[in-house]
Amino acid sequence: MKKKDNRPGAKSRAGQEPRQRNAGKPARQKETAPRSRAPDHVRAAASAPSKPGKPVAKAGAQDSVKVKIAPQETEQVPPRPLKQRAGDLPGEQVPVILESLGAGDFHLIDTGNGLKLEQYGNYRIVRPEAQALWRPSLPERVWENADSIFTGDTDEDGMGRWRFPKEPLGETWPLSLLGVNFLGRFTAFRHVGVFPEQIVHWEWLKHTIETAGRPLKVLNLFGYTGVASLVAAAAGAEVTHVDASKKAIGWARENQALAGLENAPIRWICEDAMKFIQREERRGNTYDVILTDPPHFGRGTHGEIWQLFDHLPLMLDVCRDILSPKALGLVLTAYSIRASFYSMHELMRETMRGAGGEVASGELVIREAGLDGKTRGRALSTSLFSRWVPK
Repeated sequence: MKKKDNRPGAKSRAGQEPRQRNAGKPARQKETAPRSRAPDHVRAAASAPSKPGKPVAKAGAQDSVKVKIAPQETEQVPPRPLKQRAGDLPGEQVPVILESLGAGDFHLIDTGNGLKLEQYGNYRIVRPEAQALWRPSLPERVWENADSIFTGDTDEDGMGRWRFPKEPLGETWPLSLLGVNFLGRFTAFRHVGVFPEQIVHWEWLKHTIETAGRPLKVLNLFGYTGVASLVAAAAGAEVTHVDASKKAIGWARENQALAGLENAPIRWICEDAMKFIQREERRGNTYDVILTDPPHFGRGTHGEIWQLFDHLPLMLDVCRDILSPKALGLVLTAYSIRASFYSMHELMRETMRGAGGEVASGELVIREAGLDGKTRGRALSTSLFSRWVPK
């Protein structure tokens, strides 16, 4: 099923576009967040008409890419029950705050008044951020210098449009994180193709692969536009990338070409995530590292329904069974602000009962870095996480 910028149309990462986090975390929710109140200068720029005679970038358009979609299974497989795990619970670290000050072409400049001001490569972007409850630190003139402003529904996956106060911009532009090149894109759901708060997970993943001393197999579930998959492949892993959105996988393959990793061992699977992992379990296939970033709600390639709170326990249970005997990690990111990180933490510990190791859980935050990308400011909470590692 699936993922995250919520990711273009009305589908969620489970196979759709709007990455429904807030209901989960982006689907930043269905308990509607209060409408962001932009400063006067931002609202004025947002409402300004586009320059006449110049095309406005289309949000969410994707070049067509041939992607193999898993066929509908004719044989009905009975629901797999949760397994009763025995043994001691893994050790624990709580609460853990994983913080990023930015990396590569990204950093968070300032936040406030229900908005965030970000730097993505050459572009300064303003987007809604319901959790920015305070006032901006930087003067209005800094915000007025934005290249692009998203306006529309303040729900995480609500549709809207981009305004370009200075001049119309192209639909895509080049970005780079952790040495991997990829495309940013102005989508109709405010997202731009990457969730930079997960840089801390990707840094961990890169280090784990490079120091393992052996070839690793990585599974990236709800993989969206493939940045994590490309980081893993560039570090030397064999990667399986699963997402139910054909459009997201098309975008991911564009990123693969831009990163110069056309020959990297990456399998692009367009399929419902739950169906895929249950088939891998029946086949006895295993992975050394599994990343999973499920949406709050989504649909699979054949209309399968994904509900985070209903299906997450079974998903993690199956993931445990497809971890290799020498597995190095199982990572969950959850964009559901209605849940406590402790809920994810205890679920992960129960899932890994008897496996030893340790579970660290908490929140992912991005630290404001100012105009220079180095001046530490306030921390913006973005999502919950839980990570099991052997120890």
